[in-house]
Amino acid sequence: MRESVIYQDIQQEKALSLVMRLLQRKVGTIPPVLQLHIQALPSTQLDDLAEALLDFTALQNLETWLTQHPV
Repeated sequence: MRESVIYQDIQQEKALSLVMRLLQRKVGTIPPVLQLHIQALPSTQLDDLAEALLDFTALQNLETWLTQHPV
C-alpha cells in the first residue's frame, strides 16, 4: 500500500499542509506566489524545507531558501 500513487499523494498533501502551517506560524502570511512555489516542490525538497524552516525568522528567509532551491 505504501507504494501506491494514491498513498504517496496523500502523504505529500499531509506534508504540504504541515509545512504551510508551520511557515505561517514562523514567518506570517505566505504570499500566493510563494505558496505556489512550495506546492510545486517535490517531496524531498519539501522535507528539506520542513527542516530549514526551523531556523527561519522572517519571510525573507523563506524567499532566499526558495531561490536557492528551484523546482
